[in-house]
Parts: sequence; C-alpha cells; structure tokens
Amino acid sequence: MRLLKVDKNGEFSTLTDDRVGDIPSYAILSHTWGEDFEEISFKDLKIGPRSDTAGYRKLKFCAQQAARDELRYIWVDTCCIDRSNNTELSEAINSMFRWYQRAVRCYVYLPDVHTDGGDSNNSMQLWEPQFRKSRWFTRGWTLQELLAPSSVEFFDASGHKLGDKRGLERQLHEITGISVQALRGTALSKFPVSERLSWAETRQTKREEDKAYSLLGIFNIHIPLIYGEGMNSAFKRLKEEIDKNSSSIQDTILLNSLPYAVDAPFDSYQRQHEPVCLTDTRVNLLKEIYSWADGKDERLIFWLHGLAGTGKSTIARTVARNYFDKKRLAASFFFSRGGGDVSNADKFVISIAVQLARNIPHLHQHVCDAIKERSDIVSRTLRDQWHELVLRPLSKLNRKASSSSYILIVDALDECAKESDIRVLIHLLSEDRLLSDVRLRIFLTSRPELPIRCRFSQIRLEGYRDFVLHNISPSIVDDDIYLFLHYNLGAIRQERHLNASWPGETIIRYLVKIASGLFIWAATACRFISEGKRFAPKRLDMILRGNTSALTAPEKHLDEIYNTVLRQAISSEYTDDEKEESYLLLRQILGSIVTLLSPLCISSLSTLIRVPREDVNQTLDELHSILDIPRDQSQPLRLHHPSFRDFLLNKERCTDTRFQVEERKMHQTLVDQCIEIMSKVLKQDICGLDDFGTSVEDVSNTHVQLNLPHEVQYACLYWIQHLEKSEAKLRDDGQVHKFLQEHLLHWLEALNWMQKVSGAIYAINALRSITTTGDCPQLSAFVHDAQRFVLYCRSAFEKNPLQLYCSALLFAPQKSIVRRQFKTQVPRWIGRLPNVRRDWNALLQTLEGPRGASYAISFSSDSKVLASASEDHSIRLWDAATGVESLLFQLNGDAVMAISFSPDDRILALATAFRTVRLWDAATGLERYNLRGHQARVDVIAFSSDGKLIASGSRDKTVKLWDVITGTELHTLRGHEDQITTIVFPPGDKLLASASKDKSAVKLWDVTAGTEIKTRGAFDQYSDPVTFSSDGKLLATRAGRTISVWDINRGDELQRWQDHEMANSIAISPDGKMLVSGSFETVTMWHIASGGEQQIFEGHKTWVSHVVFSPDGKMLASASNDKTIKLWDAMIDTRREIGDVDHKGWVNVITFSPDGKLLASASHDNTVKLWDAVVGVGKKMLGSHDAWINDMTFSPDGKLLATAGDKSVKLWDIVTGDEQQKLEGHEEWVNNIAFSPDGKLLASISIDKTIKLWNVVTGAEQQTVKGVEFRLESPLSHSLTTGDSTHVTFVNESHVDVLFFWIDMKGISKHYWTIEPGLEIMQQTYVGHFWRFVNSNTNQTIGGYCGIPEHVDVIIQDEDVVAVEGNRQYLQSAIRRLNFWSSPPPSDALGEESRPRPAVYDNWITDDSQKRLIWLPDEYRPTCSATNLNTLVLGHASGRLTFLEIKLSTAVP
Repeated sequence: MRLLKVDKNGEFSTLTDDRVGDIPSYAILSHTWGEDFEEISFKDLKIGPRSDTAGYRKLKFCAQQAARDELRYIWVDTCCIDRSNNTELSEAINSMFRWYQRAVRCYVYLPDVHTDGGDSNNSMQLWEPQFRKSRWFTRGWTLQELLAPSSVEFFDASGHKLGDKRGLERQLHEITGISVQALRGTALSKFPVSERLSWAETRQTKREEDKAYSLLGIFNIHIPLIYGEGMNSAFKRLKEEIDKNSSSIQDTILLNSLPYAVDAPFDSYQRQHEPVCLTDTRVNLLKEIYSWADGKDERLIFWLHGLAGTGKSTIARTVARNYFDKKRLAASFFFSRGGGDVSNADKFVISIAVQLARNIPHLHQHVCDAIKERSDIVSRTLRDQWHELVLRPLSKLNRKASSSSYILIVDALDECAKESDIRVLIHLLSEDRLLSDVRLRIFLTSRPELPIRCRFSQIRLEGYRDFVLHNISPSIVDDDIYLFLHYNLGAIRQERHLNASWPGETIIRYLVKIASGLFIWAATACRFISEGKRFAPKRLDMILRGNTSALTAPEKHLDEIYNTVLRQAISSEYTDDEKEESYLLLRQILGSIVTLLSPLCISSLSTLIRVPREDVNQTLDELHSILDIPRDQSQPLRLHHPSFRDFLLNKERCTDTRFQVEERKMHQTLVDQCIEIMSKVLKQDICGLDDFGTSVEDVSNTHVQLNLPHEVQYACLYWIQHLEKSEAKLRDDGQVHKFLQEHLLHWLEALNWMQKVSGAIYAINALRSITTTGDCPQLSAFVHDAQRFVLYCRSAFEKNPLQLYCSALLFAPQKSIVRRQFKTQVPRWIGRLPNVRRDWNALLQTLEGPRGASYAISFSSDSKVLASASEDHSIRLWDAATGVESLLFQLNGDAVMAISFSPDDRILALATAFRTVRLWDAATGLERYNLRGHQARVDVIAFSSDGKLIASGSRDKTVKLWDVITGTELHTLRGHEDQITTIVFPPGDKLLASASKDKSAVKLWDVTAGTEIKTRGAFDQYSDPVTFSSDGKLLATRAGRTISVWDINRGDELQRWQDHEMANSIAISPDGKMLVSGSFETVTMWHIASGGEQQIFEGHKTWVSHVVFSPDGKMLASASNDKTIKLWDAMIDTRREIGDVDHKGWVNVITFSPDGKLLASASHDNTVKLWDAVVGVGKKMLGSHDAWINDMTFSPDGKLLATAGDKSVKLWDIVTGDEQQKLEGHEEWVNNIAFSPDGKLLASISIDKTIKLWNVVTGAEQQTVKGVEFRLESPLSHSLTTGDSTHVTFVNESHVDVLFFWIDMKGISKHYWTIEPGLEIMQQTYVGHFWRFVNSNTNQTIGGYCGIPEHVDVIIQDEDVVAVEGNRQYLQSAIRRLNFWSSPPPSDALGEESRPRPAVYDNWITDDSQKRLIWLPDEYRPTCSATNLNTLVLGHASGRLTFLEIKLSTAVP
C-alpha cells in the first residue's frame, strides 16, 4: 500500500513507495465519492492537485486531523491507488478491509451534515436528523469502513467531530441494522452469512459489480475482479466462494469458540522465554526418553518425577520442541499453580483436543465432527470429553494417513489444584492403550506427590515407565549444571564485554557445588547476575559471599539466592525512611503476587491492590530473576518457579523479617481490596444491556470484559476463598455484611456474565460455613437466606443474569431477607409484586437436565452426591449441596431400574432391564464389570457394608451374590416364587434378607454358604413387599391404597395407612422413624410410631416415580415423570400454605369480566371462585359442579358467569353468588360455551357432537344442531363469537380435518367451511401441508392455508368474510383466535386489541412479540392464564393464582 506523508502542520506532500511490510501508523479517510473530476486521483498528486475541488478539501481535512492526532501518514482511496493499473486495483480491493482494520484512526467525513461548530453533544438534536439521512450510510464501500477499524470518528462538513463509533453506537445500530456486537468488534465470522448480506441489501455502488466486491472483506474471501461481468455474475462468484470456505471457516470458528487454556501449550506466548535443555546437557536422559517415544516399548506413559527445581519442566519443553519440529507433537499442557486456566483440569481435555485438531491435519475434521455431534460436550465430564474429543477422533486415523505415533506432553501435574482431578487425569491418560492403529505416547512430569504415586500404583507396571529425576547420579547432574552455568555466564561475559577469564573455572565449579543439583538455583543465579548489567561481576560476588558453606541442604542455597535477589532490589543509597517504605511496598506487591489464586497483569494488580502502576513497575524492575514480567503489560505476571512462593510464605526459610509475608494477613488484605473494588464497580445491569431477557449467549466475551475488567472478575471469583484462608472472624454490620446487603445481586450478576454460577454457589456455601461458626447471627441469617435464594432461583438467572432482579426477586418468599433487602431493584415496569409463599418451604432445589423421567436415584454414603438414571439412558451425578452436575455418562440403550453407591462411594452399581448388573468407577465414569447371569430384568441391588459383596434381585425369582473386587458370581439364591422386590444386608454382612411378590415371607440367607437359613413372616398375603429399612429390621408393604410397616423379627404390623393415594415408591428413613411415599404430584412423610402425617412435599407436576432418603437423613430426593428431581429438607416442617380462597386442586380455567375488575377461576376441585382482579384478593366461592369445570365465560354486561362442567351449564349471579340457572340436556361433558354479543343467548358445545343454543333469561333450550348434519367425525370443541348479536361461530378440530361453521341465532346454517388436508407441496424453503377452505353450499374453494404449524398463515375469503391470522405456534391456536365480523368491528374494540399485553410462552412471561420479560420458576409455571390490559393472572397446579401487573406500554425496554 502507498501512504501519503503529512507534516506536523497538517500539510500533505508525497506518496511513499508501494509498501508490503514495515508499514508505519496511519489514519484513513472514509467518505462518499463525488463526480470523478471532483476527486483527487493518483495522477493528480503526481502533477499537483487542484485546491478548488471538494476532493481536495476532504484530503486537507484528513491531513490536518491526522496531524492533530500526531500521525504522519494517511491513506485515501481516491489518490493512494493507481486505478489505471488493473493489477494494483485488484490487489487494493482484495486488501482494503485489512488496510482499514490496521488503521490507527478512521475519519468519516460527512459533507451533508452541518453543525454550528459548538459542542456536538449539546447540538445533537440539531444534527442527528441529518446524520441519520446521510448519504454515507447508503453506499456499499462504507460498510467495511464502518466495521473494520477499531476507531471510527465522525466529522461534519466543517470538520467538527460529532462522536465516535462507540458513542454513537445506538444511532448506528438503528440506522444500519448492524448488530451492536458487530459494531463493537466481535469477529464478523461469528455472524451468519445471511445476516452479513442483509447489512448491504439497501446499499448502492457506482459500478454494479462493486456491490459484490465491497463485501470481500466482510467475508474474508478473495476473488479476481472482472468489471463488466454484471452484478448477478459477481454475486454468484462471491456466494460460491463463501460456500466453498464456509465449512472450513465454521470449523475454525467452532474450534476457536471452545473454552481452551491459551497458556497450556509449551510454545504459548507466555512461555516464549522459558528455556530448553542446552546442547550436551541431559544427554543420557533425553536419549532414553526419545528411545521410548520412537521405539516399540509397550509402556505408553513415561512418568518423569523429581523434587522441586530439578529441571522437569525444562526437559518437558525440550521433548515438546523436538517432536513439534518433527510434526509428531499431538499436544501439550503445562500446569502451573495459581495460573488461572492452567492451574486446574477444567479445560484440560478441550485444550488437548484443540491442539490435536491444529497439529495433526488429518485429525482436524474428526475433532470438529465430534464437537458438532455433542454440542454440550464442554459441560460434560472429563471422561466424556476425553473419549469423544481425543480417543474417538484418534481411533479414526490410520497408519497410511499419518504418523503412527504421536507424543502428548503433560507437565507439572502436581500443580493441578484438585487431587480428584489428578486421579481422573491419570486414569484417562492410561486409556490410550485402547487405540489400535495410532499410538499416543504420553510424557508426564510431576513432583512425587502422594496422590500421584497412589494413582500410578493402581496402573499395571507394564502400562507405564517411571524415571526418578533426583536419583540420577549427582556427578551427571553436576556436569549438566556446569554446562548450563558455563554457557549462560559466557553469554553475560560477551554481552557486558568482561575479561576473557571471567568468571573462571574455579568459580563455576564452586557455583555447581552450591547449586546442589537444583537447576532452578542455577537459572535464578544466572538471571540475577544478568540483570545487574554492568554490575554483573558485583552480583556474582554477592552470591559467592552469601554462600560461605556448601554443606547445607540444597533448599538452603536456593533460599539464600532468593534473599540475595530481594536485598538487591532495595538500593543501599536510600534513606532509612525510604528503605522502610520500599520494604513495605515490596512485601505488599510480592505478597499479593504469591497469594493471588490466579495471576493478574501489572495494570490489574495495580488497580486491585491500590498501588500506582509506576510504583509496581519500579518495584519489580529488579526482580526479573524470580518473576516472569512480560513486556506486554496486558499479560499476567508469573513466578519463574513455585519454590519462590514456598520461600516467601515460610518464616523458617525466609528469615529476613523485612521480606516475610504473613499469609493469613495477606489474604485478609486481599479480601479488603476485593470488596473495595467490587463496591466501586458492581451495579445492576453492569453490561448496560437494558433488556432483562438477554441471555449469556447473546453477549460477547469482549463486551463482558469491557464492563468487568480482569481485576474485577478476579475479585468476584476469589474474595470468599481469600476470606476462608484469612481465618477472619466475621461480625454483624461488618465489612462483609454491608457488602452483601448492598451488592449481593450485583455480585451474582457479574458471576453470571462470567459464566461462573457454580462458583457462586460454592462460594456462598463456603461463606455459610464461616458464618455458622462465628458470632454474627444477623450475617449468618442473611447468608443462609442467600444460599436458599441462589439454589431456588438458579435456573432463573443462570442463563439470563438480569432475571436476578425480575424472576428471582419476584418469586422468592415474602420473608426472604434477600427479597426484602433488594425489592427496590425490581424493574419499574413491574407494577405489582406477585402473591408468593410466606417463607422458604422444604424444597431446596430442582434439578433439571435429563431429557426423560428418572427411573432411579440414590445418594452417596456421605450424602454429598446424588446419582440419577433416566429414560434417556443417561447416568448423572449431582452435587447435592449445589445442584451442579458433576458427571454424566451415557448407556447404549440400557434401561436402569435401580442405582446404588458402594459404601466407600468409589463404585456405582446399576441394575438393568437387560438382565445385568453394571459396576462403574464413580470418579471417572468408566465401567469396571458387566455382571451377567440373570434370566430376566434386575430390579434391586444392595452392597454389603464393607463393599466387598453386591446382591441383585431379579424378575427371574432369584437373588445373586457377586464379588465386587473380581466381578465373579458367588451364589444364586433360589426359593422365592415370584419376582424379587427388595433386598438388604443386615448389620454384620453375614446375612442377606430378601422379599418377593410371592408375599410368603422374608427369607434370610447365609451369604458365605449361599443357603436359606430362616424365614420371617408370613406377612399380609394381599400386600407386596416394597422396601426394607437400612438395618433390615423393618419391611414396608403396599396393597392398592394401603401401606403397612412390619417388624420383621416379630412379624407384627407396626403401622397401617389406609385410603392413601396410590404410591409409586416408598422409602424408610435411616433411623427407621419415618416413611415417605411418592404418588401423584406429592411426596408424603409419615411418623411410623404414631402413624401421623409429618409432612407433605408438593411441587411435582405428575407422578412421583422414586423417593429416597440421604444416608444422614437430612435430605429427601424425589424423581418424577415431569423430568425433574427435587431435593427436600427432611428436617423441617413447612406444610403447604393454603389460603381461604385457594383452590384445593389444579386450576384449569380463568377468565376476566368484561370491565376487567373481576376474575373467575375454576379448578379440578370442581369449584368456581371470584377474585378482585384489581388487588388480586379472593372475594367468594360461587359454587361447584359434580366434575371439574371445562370452560366459563362472563356475560357481555358482566352480571352473569356461565360455567360448563360435567354435562351441564350453570349461570351464576355475580353480585349474590347464587346459582340462577342450570342448563341440562347434553348427554356428555360440555367442553365450551359462549354468550351472544347481546347476552340473550348462550351456545354450548359437547363431546356428544351437539351444539345447543339456550335462552339466558328462561334457561330454555332454543335450538340443537347435531354434528351428523355436518358430517362430523370427531367431537366438537372450541367456540368463537362474532362481533354482532346475530351470529356465533364454532370450530371443530380433529385429526382428519378442521371444520368451522357460522350459525345464525335461529339455528339456520348460513355458511360453513371444511379445511381439508391436501397435497404436500414445496413452498419457498420449507415443506408444508396445503389446506383448502371449501364452501359446503357451493362446493367451491374459497381460500387456503399453506405452511407448517409453527408458522401459520390462514386466509379465508367469501364475499364480505375475510380473516387473516399469522405467526401462531399451532394451527389450532390460530383458528381459535379467528373472529368473523359481519361488519367492521367497533373502533374502540380495535384499539383495545392493539394495546400491548403480557403473555406466557415457553416458561417466560413475554410481550406480544414474545420478547422475554420474566422467567417462570417450576412451581409458578401456569396450567392456564388470562390477561387484561397490564394484568396477567396465572393459574397453577397447586390451586393457587398468581397476579402480576406488567406495564408494557411504559417502561419495558
């Protein structure tokens, strides 16, 4: 590209040569072209431009503005391209997007916008209309000029600045329709092709082909320019190129969008200065490693372990570099404690998979395909990720397509934060033996920590090879350290031009002795000496003087050099006061760095700890030998070696009190600093979205980081962990209490945008543990309430953070401390808070995730984990305290009937419908054994208390005993005459008890001999045994609606409950005092001794399939066919709050009176109730039917209410509540009713296929229309009324056709139509059904519908009858909404209809356009709803009604 030179006075002179590289900073002009003769061309600059043209004025403006911005080069498309050269023109157009992208400033010159030259902000109302109409927004080329540069500034005709792209973001979005995310710099590749094309639809260009060529940069593609080919041809070539590249582009986008750890690879930017082994060092060890990697050794893991500082990471980098150069490095992951993403295993597998796709070309497509197939893979377990993203793609490679062996490097595994993750990773890495054609060799380094040694001890010796680094002969290590020191000190000598004899052989040998085998000592010493520059010899002397004895442990020498480095950082020329201040600053900064739980850059660190950045820089300037301080200050600070952290925090090692850091105090300081920065920054809607339905996925990471800088994110994530480590004593009204009272919701919102909701739950649980042990009752109560609030409301705000201020606050109980504290933060457009329960009930949380009902659930023995098996063939493990799904694995079509943890929680046993018992490793999700032998479905399983045996009971009438260790069958126990229903090992594990549907008795078996030794019973011959108590002393049985509990030893019936609702599942509490039963929608708890009802747990929407107590008896879990699992507090008594006017059953119909002041509700309890709709208070119960009410409606004058239930219709006087008429005559249930507009007649539709017209005053039946007259093939349903008093329209829906007809009040059919299924046809981009509307009088087609049910367009035309309904979810809902007018509707009715109303859609309260406003929690999802203006009423399965006022017309964003 050529650039135009500009001097400091804003005068432009000559063009540079056509440059390819080394391009200086430049500004660029964006403008609209005038006539060619008005523009300054390349040729004009050569001969001297004309100064009287508009083009010259634009050029002059650009040059002067650049000079003001201290830029010395500009680029303007009119004169910096030689357009007479076709090659140059083509190259320029294909490169132009990048040129705009690289510009430091882009100046948009708008000659058609004029201001008075004053403050552009104050005069915006004057120039904004001109701005919106500017020609610049209509031109094709200006699209990329708006999107490509990071800095775009707008200027008027006089050169006055109007604003920049960020400040005018709203206007630009409204004018262009371009997404705000695109305007803010989100990669354009993340936007659909159709969306990007739409941005240019209305834009024009001088040459028609340019309309396509101007989009090259938008799609990052290149095509030759063929002017004269025409626009259609240009667009055809453009789209062909887009289609050709879209697949690979999408795959690249897919990979880049994954949350991988960027610092994990050995060659990451952060690790670019970390060394590899010098030539001739580590020769024998590297030879041994390479021989293993390149040879045929069957041991696929090489475990190199050694003490801290022995050089493990340097060796790992060397091996990685070697195989990277050979194109045989599969991937690498270098762990680093306190290193953010590389300090834990969360992103381990994803990072490995991304590298595999990039490093092995043949693997790229396989990895991408695996990601597409499992779109939720990021949230799945490490095991699932490893199998799907690593092993499975690798297994698809073959020896012909690629190298047969690849190397995976895992360094510093001991620095992975969680021991449990370390165990899982070692197990997963050992699975590479499962690969056949491709060998994946794993080189792993670590310290010899106990968890790692224990896990390797469980791998067969032939599976791995280990090498103890610190066991290498000291002489070999000393020789390598000698070479290292000789090389690095020699480099210092040359760089500083020191004497050729410096430092000398003797000194190097002495330094080798001081190093005592630690490479980290040698490396730190060399860095320290090098940083001394001209004082390098002096620094070497300091090291030598500081180590007078080499007869101490290696660690002591390392400590001494750390002390030497720190002392050198404080100048001896400072005064005593200056030294004291410097020591204090050094302790503060270094103490923060070594105590931080994730590294921060200098800027973020400076902001967090409130130390000016220049002070941080100056303090760290002399510490490069122990700290990795990147030149790019946006990159995080890191320790060169973790041993420095150990040194600084250990008083026995850091003996100089001037440098000692007290860890607990440092954590407390960081707590203070975190709370302070959060208090300053956090606020409601931190990202400035002004849309409470926005999901996390709708907001780019860039936008989140812009509003939540790294230091704020750090504070949000880690302040409670620092609080834990500080061991501080909390108090009421203290710092923490006040912060939570003001910012709890803001903190939770921030964590949501950061997608760290699980972290918030863990943090609050930790805070709860802290407060319960302290003397802070008010704070403890607040945190406990916050804990309940977060668990209950999590599903509301996890995906939509701003629902914290809507759904979460609205539906929390009235007594919730959080609700009362933050009620002022509820949006103003919510006019009335709903009537909610008074206090938290027993429901702790609802687990949603399985795509089907859960067949079985079980707690771990420590009550911390819940396992569930679902009909979608998934096994899930949930953290019982947080509801976080910790593990998921999929079975191949195997239905699970029972699930159980072993006593040590290491094994998960599954009883299956495929006649097997499957044993799985609960940590990794890997199957250990599949125990076969039963001849029918296995229904029950039980472990012995020592975990060595497992028993299984089957429908084949047998019980089998299995050895858990070996997976072998020990005994088959025969004797029952029907399927086994329950089994248990009584204490001692010598016996097994079993019960069967044969109802005969409980059998006791000797587990050693496998023989029956005793029979207990017999019990009730009509009852089926359901479950034993855990100690085997009690047995619960069920017979129809009767439940009994029996003492097994005595055979006595201890308790009986009769007329109980049919129970699907029964459980006895661990202490044997309580029994719970799961039935339709409810779980009931009973006291066994007294028989009294202890508790009712309500909330499920259908049958409860399984109930189970936690082993500690504190929790109860219930699974339901509604696809949810609910966790309940079994220790508290919170019976359902039933108001005087609440229904006792499912609310199925609600309707407003015509004036909107009253609401009527009907329920499955067969009752009808009236409510004051203005205040949401129940007024009276009108009465009831003999069965539940199907429909009801108010008369047009609002004086009567008609209800349809059983086979009758009742008319009620609204004022007195009296029943005025009972309309009887239908032979089956009445489904629908409707008043005529004048209120004189009532129409009713029944499933007996008749329509009846009734006189409202007399109650007389006026007319009956039988379905046979209209060839009806199914019951009638759904009525509609016309807008006058002459006609009523009815709709019939069936599987065969849809029939609706129009009847006048005399019972004469005037018109009716059938909608008949026609041929399946292609319509635009979808296949749908065509329906014909036929006039049955003339047999003529009068209209039609074409489409799919999700998008309905119905058009009916017959004389003056016209109806159109679009964009409804289902065909039947569209037809229900149709209104047939015999004359135009009243204007006031139209006005009323046009007012925006709240609605319910897909678990959300929305506006008319389905814009999401309020998310509905599970228990508030309605069975029915009704709307009147701003009032929305929801009816619930619990019998409750919820009233909300939502002011859509005022303040909804």
